[in-house]
Amino acid sequence: MTDPIADYLTRVRNAISAKHRVVEIPASNIKKEITKVLYDQGFIYRYKFDDNSVQGTIKIALKYDPATKISAIQKLERISKPGLRKYTSCTKIPHVLNGLGIAILSTPKGVMCDKEARRENVGGEVLCYVY
Repeated sequence: MTDPIADYLTRVRNAISAKHRVVEIPASNIKKEITKVLYDQGFIYRYKFDDNSVQGTIKIALKYDPATKISAIQKLERISKPGLRKYTSCTKIPHVLNGLGIAILSTPKGVMCDKEARRENVGGEVLCYVY
């Protein structure tokens, strides 16, 4: 696997399209940090890190609207890829859907959303957009 972040996003995207409640993903430190950002921003219901096996797994409970059964995550889009990295300064961090979505960035201060990166005044690699 050449791009574990794209694999993470694809597994979540496939689970949402199949209306699954829980998705299980092989763990890594960057995936754990992305999961924490998604939880903090309210896009997922709950998560759990299982370190029983060698690599460990991440179990993510997806969030759906109870009335309409529509997922809280409408789109997950990978921005920075292994073949073409996308970096941004703190002044040019993109606004996703005029602030309705988030951009997840990998900064020197850790993985964070675009709003937090603006507050901390740091730039970095734009990993993905979520809305």
